[in-house]
Amino acid sequence: MEAGIALTGTEVKSLRAGRVNLRDSYATVEKGELWLLGMHISPYEQGNIFNHDPLRPRKLLMHKYEIRRLLGKVQRTGYTLVPTKIYFKNGRAKVEVALARGKTLYDKRQALAKKEAEREMERAFRRGDWRE
Repeated sequence: MEAGIALTGTEVKSLRAGRVNLRDSYATVEKGELWLLGMHISPYEQGNIFNHDPLRPRKLLMHKYEIRRLLGKVQRTGYTLVPTKIYFKNGRAKVEVALARGKTLYDKRQALAKKEAEREMERAFRRGDWRE
């Protein structure tokens, strides 16, 4: 879903410069409002005293019925809201929020085994063992 985002002036300038990191960020519903936590927007270089806290919680702007619908889905076990994309639309900053489910234990084990196998192959190529 698409949501607007409440930003300060220097945050918008940093966002336009592409100085944003969505890694480890997620959205949560508190008191009927949608908040984006963990998104890092670097301070604007020419911002001096008007700069912002890079990791401050930011309010996402959605209709109440949309927030209630998302809250119903998030309350199920294992689901969370994650931002997938941030962009400008008609001059306003927008965030694309998706409903995501965490990995189960066996998924994690499979991913670790695959990663370890790839590392072993890479080591073998570096050593030259693959010719034997």
